[in-house]
Amino acid sequence: MRNRIIILIILVIGIIIGYNYIYQDHRDIESEVAKYEITSEDITSSFSKNPTEAETKYLNTTIEVAGKISESDNTSITLDDKVFCQFTNNIQNAVKVDSKIRIKGRVIGYDDLLEQVKLDQCSILN
Repeated sequence: MRNRIIILIILVIGIIIGYNYIYQDHRDIESEVAKYEITSEDITSSFSKNPTEAETKYLNTTIEVAGKISESDNTSITLDDKVFCQFTNNIQNAVKVDSKIRIKGRVIGYDDLLEQVKLDQCSILN
C-alpha cells in the first residue's frame, strides 16, 4: 500500500512538471531588450557569407533592424528586399514605402531562395 502511494505521488509530480514544461508562456518580443542593433544589409551579408555562424549568432534572438521599406501590406514589411518582418497586428496605415524605419523582432531564419532574413513578432520602433 505504501509503495502505491509513493508511486502515485511521483506520478502526479511528474505530470505537473511535464505540463509546466510543455505549456510555457510565450515570449513577449516587444518588451524584450534587443540583443543586436544591425542594418538590413549587414544581417543579410552575414547570413550569405557564413550561414552556420549567423544562425548560431542570430537565430531565435531579438534584434533591431534598420532599413528602407521596399514592400508593405497589412501584416508584413520587407526592408531593402532583404529582411521580411511579420507583425501580429495590422500595420496598414503606420508605414509608407521608401521611408526609413527601425523594427524589433525575433529572427526565425534565412530563406536561401529569396535571400531574405525572416523575423516574426515584430514591432515598429520609429
